[in-house]
Amino acid sequence: MSTFTTTATMGSVQVKNKVLSDTMRLLSYTLVFGGLSSWFAVTTGAGFGSAMVASLVAIAVIWFVLPKTQNSNKGIVTAFAVAGLLGYSLGPMLTHYLAMPNGASLVMQALTGTGVSFFAISFYAQNTKKDFSFMGGMIFFAMVGVIALSLINIFFIESSFVSLAISFAVVLLMGAFMLMQMSSIINGGERNYIAATVGLYLSLHNMFASLLHILGAFGGDD
Repeated sequence: MSTFTTTATMGSVQVKNKVLSDTMRLLSYTLVFGGLSSWFAVTTGAGFGSAMVASLVAIAVIWFVLPKTQNSNKGIVTAFAVAGLLGYSLGPMLTHYLAMPNGASLVMQALTGTGVSFFAISFYAQNTKKDFSFMGGMIFFAMVGVIALSLINIFFIESSFVSLAISFAVVLLMGAFMLMQMSSIINGGERNYIAATVGLYLSLHNMFASLLHILGAFGGDD
Protein backbone atom coordinates (compact mmCIF):
# COMPACT_ATOMS: atom_id res chain seq x y z
CA MET A 1 0.00 0.00 0.00
CA SER A 2 2.81 2.39 0.86
CA THR A 3 4.48 1.70 -2.48
CA PHE A 4 1.24 2.50 -4.32
CA THR A 5 0.84 5.75 -2.37
CA THR A 6 4.40 6.81 -3.19
CA THR A 7 3.90 6.07 -6.88
CA ALA A 8 0.65 8.01 -6.93
CA THR A 9 2.33 10.95 -5.21
CA MET A 10 5.21 10.92 -7.67
CA GLY A 11 2.73 10.79 -10.52
CA SER A 12 0.93 13.81 -9.15
CA VAL A 13 4.18 15.75 -8.79
CA GLN A 14 5.19 14.85 -12.34
CA VAL A 15 1.84 16.06 -13.67
CA LYS A 16 2.24 19.38 -11.82
CA ASN A 17 5.77 19.82 -13.13
CA LYS A 18 4.68 19.01 -16.68
CA VAL A 19 1.80 21.51 -16.56
CA LEU A 20 4.19 24.15 -15.21
CA SER A 21 6.92 23.49 -17.81
CA ASP A 22 4.42 23.30 -20.69
CA THR A 23 2.78 26.54 -19.54
CA MET A 24 6.10 28.41 -19.32
CA ARG A 25 7.17 27.10 -22.72
CA LEU A 26 3.95 28.06 -24.48
CA LEU A 27 3.85 31.39 -22.65
CA SER A 28 7.34 32.27 -23.87
CA TYR A 29 6.39 31.43 -27.47
CA THR A 30 3.16 33.44 -27.33
CA LEU A 31 4.94 36.42 -25.78
CA VAL A 32 7.38 36.47 -28.69
CA PHE A 33 4.51 36.16 -31.16
CA GLY A 34 2.57 38.91 -29.39
CA GLY A 35 5.63 41.14 -29.49
CA LEU A 36 6.01 40.59 -33.23
CA SER A 37 2.33 41.38 -33.69
CA SER A 38 2.78 44.64 -31.76
CA TRP A 39 5.80 45.53 -33.91
CA PHE A 40 3.73 44.84 -37.04
CA ALA A 41 0.93 47.10 -35.75
CA VAL A 42 3.41 49.91 -35.04
CA THR A 43 5.18 49.67 -38.38
CA THR A 44 1.92 49.56 -40.35
CA GLY A 45 0.43 52.47 -38.42
CA ALA A 46 -2.52 50.60 -36.92
CA GLY A 47 -5.24 52.95 -35.67
CA PHE A 48 -7.22 52.90 -32.45
CA GLY A 49 -10.27 51.57 -34.28
CA SER A 50 -8.51 48.46 -35.54
CA ALA A 51 -6.87 48.03 -32.13
CA MET A 52 -10.26 48.10 -30.44
CA VAL A 53 -11.60 45.52 -32.90
CA ALA A 54 -8.59 43.29 -32.21
CA SER A 55 -9.21 43.54 -28.46
CA LEU A 56 -12.89 42.68 -28.82
CA VAL A 57 -12.12 39.72 -31.10
CA ALA A 58 -9.51 38.49 -28.59
CA ILE A 59 -12.09 38.64 -25.79
CA ALA A 60 -14.57 36.74 -27.95
CA VAL A 61 -11.96 34.08 -28.71
CA ILE A 62 -11.17 33.69 -25.00
CA TRP A 63 -14.84 33.40 -24.05
CA PHE A 64 -16.20 31.27 -26.88
CA VAL A 65 -13.34 29.49 -28.66
CA LEU A 66 -10.85 28.70 -25.91
CA PRO A 67 -13.24 26.56 -23.80
CA LYS A 68 -13.95 24.38 -26.85
CA THR A 69 -10.32 23.98 -27.96
CA GLN A 70 -8.20 24.04 -24.80
CA ASN A 71 -8.21 20.24 -24.48
CA SER A 72 -6.81 19.62 -27.96
CA ASN A 73 -3.98 20.80 -30.17
CA LYS A 74 -6.34 23.41 -31.60
CA GLY A 75 -6.01 25.16 -28.25
CA ILE A 76 -2.40 26.00 -29.09
CA VAL A 77 -3.59 27.80 -32.22
CA THR A 78 -6.17 29.59 -30.09
CA ALA A 79 -3.48 30.72 -27.63
CA PHE A 80 -1.39 32.16 -30.49
CA ALA A 81 -4.49 33.84 -31.94
CA VAL A 82 -5.18 35.55 -28.61
CA ALA A 83 -1.53 36.62 -28.31
CA GLY A 84 -1.49 38.00 -31.85
CA LEU A 85 -4.73 39.93 -31.43
CA LEU A 86 -3.77 41.40 -28.07
CA GLY A 87 -0.29 42.21 -29.34
CA TYR A 88 -1.77 44.01 -32.33
CA SER A 89 -4.13 45.95 -30.05
CA LEU A 90 -1.11 47.53 -28.33
CA GLY A 91 0.09 49.07 -31.61
CA PRO A 92 -1.48 52.54 -31.34
CA MET A 93 -0.55 52.84 -27.66
CA LEU A 94 3.07 51.94 -28.39
CA THR A 95 3.14 54.32 -31.36
CA HIS A 96 1.90 57.12 -29.09
CA TYR A 97 4.54 56.59 -26.43
CA LEU A 98 7.40 55.86 -28.83
CA ALA A 99 6.75 59.26 -30.42
CA MET A 100 7.69 60.91 -27.12
CA PRO A 101 11.33 61.99 -26.57
CA ASN A 102 11.77 59.36 -23.84
CA GLY A 103 9.20 56.96 -25.27
CA ALA A 104 11.56 54.04 -25.94
CA SER A 105 12.81 54.28 -22.36
CA LEU A 106 9.26 54.26 -21.00
CA VAL A 107 8.37 51.17 -23.03
CA MET A 108 11.49 49.36 -21.81
CA GLN A 109 10.75 50.33 -18.22
CA ALA A 110 7.21 48.99 -18.54
CA LEU A 111 8.51 45.76 -20.07
CA THR A 112 11.12 45.40 -17.35
CA GLY A 113 8.62 46.13 -14.59
CA THR A 114 6.20 43.55 -15.99
CA GLY A 115 8.93 40.92 -16.35
CA VAL A 116 10.36 41.49 -12.88
CA SER A 117 6.87 41.36 -11.36
CA PHE A 118 6.10 38.07 -13.08
CA PHE A 119 9.34 36.40 -12.02
CA ALA A 120 9.00 37.68 -8.45
CA ILE A 121 5.42 36.41 -8.22
CA SER A 122 6.39 33.07 -9.75
CA PHE A 123 9.32 32.70 -7.34
CA TYR A 124 7.09 33.49 -4.37
CA ALA A 125 4.39 31.05 -5.46
CA GLN A 126 6.98 28.34 -6.10
CA ASN A 127 8.56 28.70 -2.66
CA THR A 128 5.54 29.29 -0.44
CA LYS A 129 3.46 26.43 -1.90
CA LYS A 130 0.39 28.21 -0.52
CA ASP A 131 -2.99 27.88 -2.20
CA PHE A 132 -4.23 31.30 -3.26
CA SER A 133 -7.40 30.07 -4.95
CA PHE A 134 -9.45 31.89 -2.30
CA MET A 135 -8.53 35.14 -4.07
CA GLY A 136 -10.55 34.23 -7.17
CA GLY A 137 -13.83 35.74 -6.03
CA MET A 138 -12.23 38.93 -4.77
CA ILE A 139 -10.27 39.42 -7.98
CA PHE A 140 -13.39 38.85 -10.11
CA PHE A 141 -15.53 41.39 -8.27
CA ALA A 142 -12.67 43.87 -8.13
CA MET A 143 -12.21 43.60 -11.90
CA VAL A 144 -15.94 44.11 -12.46
CA GLY A 145 -15.68 47.26 -10.35
CA VAL A 146 -12.64 48.48 -12.27
CA ILE A 147 -14.33 47.88 -15.63
CA ALA A 148 -17.46 49.70 -14.46
CA LEU A 149 -15.39 52.63 -13.18
CA SER A 150 -13.46 52.72 -16.46
CA LEU A 151 -16.67 53.00 -18.48
CA ILE A 152 -18.02 55.69 -16.17
CA ASN A 153 -14.77 57.62 -16.49
CA ILE A 154 -14.71 57.31 -20.29
CA PHE A 155 -18.30 58.48 -20.83
CA PHE A 156 -18.97 60.79 -17.88
CA ILE A 157 -16.05 61.82 -15.67
CA GLU A 158 -13.21 62.00 -18.20
CA SER A 159 -10.62 62.42 -15.45
CA SER A 160 -6.93 61.68 -16.01
CA PHE A 161 -6.54 61.16 -12.25
CA VAL A 162 -9.26 58.49 -12.21
CA SER A 163 -7.69 56.88 -15.28
CA LEU A 164 -4.34 56.76 -13.48
CA ALA A 165 -5.93 55.27 -10.36
CA ILE A 166 -7.54 52.59 -12.53
CA SER A 167 -4.15 51.72 -14.01
CA PHE A 168 -2.68 51.32 -10.53
CA ALA A 169 -5.60 49.07 -9.59
CA VAL A 170 -5.16 46.96 -12.73
CA VAL A 171 -1.45 46.44 -11.99
CA LEU A 172 -2.28 45.19 -8.49
CA LEU A 173 -5.14 42.99 -9.69
CA MET A 174 -3.08 41.44 -12.47
CA GLY A 175 -0.32 40.70 -9.97
CA ALA A 176 -2.88 39.04 -7.70
CA PHE A 177 -4.29 37.02 -10.60
CA MET A 178 -0.84 35.83 -11.64
CA LEU A 179 -0.14 34.76 -8.06
CA MET A 180 -3.41 32.83 -7.95
CA GLN A 181 -2.76 31.25 -11.37
CA MET A 182 0.81 30.22 -10.59
CA SER A 183 -0.29 28.86 -7.22
CA SER A 184 -3.00 26.83 -8.92
CA ILE A 185 -0.50 25.33 -11.38
CA ILE A 186 2.08 24.54 -8.70
CA ASN A 187 -0.45 23.00 -6.33
CA GLY A 188 -2.21 20.93 -8.99
CA GLY A 189 -5.41 22.93 -9.21
CA GLU A 190 -4.80 23.84 -12.84
CA ARG A 191 -4.21 20.86 -15.14
CA ASN A 192 -4.70 22.59 -18.51
CA TYR A 193 -1.55 24.40 -19.62
CA ILE A 194 -3.26 26.10 -22.57
CA ALA A 195 -5.88 27.77 -20.37
CA ALA A 196 -3.14 28.68 -17.88
CA THR A 197 -1.02 30.21 -20.63
CA VAL A 198 -3.85 32.38 -21.94
CA GLY A 199 -4.70 33.55 -18.43
CA LEU A 200 -1.11 34.51 -17.67
CA TYR A 201 -0.65 36.18 -21.07
CA LEU A 202 -3.75 38.30 -20.54
CA SER A 203 -2.48 39.34 -17.10
CA LEU A 204 0.94 40.29 -18.45
CA HIS A 205 -0.68 42.20 -21.32
CA ASN A 206 -2.87 44.25 -18.99
CA MET A 207 -0.07 44.85 -16.49
CA PHE A 208 2.28 46.10 -19.22
CA ALA A 209 -0.33 48.46 -20.70
CA SER A 210 -1.21 49.84 -17.25
CA LEU A 211 2.43 50.27 -16.23
CA LEU A 212 3.15 52.10 -19.48
CA HIS A 213 0.24 54.45 -18.80
CA ILE A 214 1.49 55.12 -15.27
CA LEU A 215 5.07 55.72 -16.42
CA GLY A 216 3.82 57.95 -19.22
CA ALA A 217 1.80 60.03 -16.76
CA PHE A 218 4.72 60.54 -14.41
CA GLY A 219 6.98 61.11 -17.37
CA GLY A 220 4.99 64.21 -18.28
CA ASP A 221 2.66 62.73 -20.89
CA ASP A 222 -0.48 63.70 -18.96
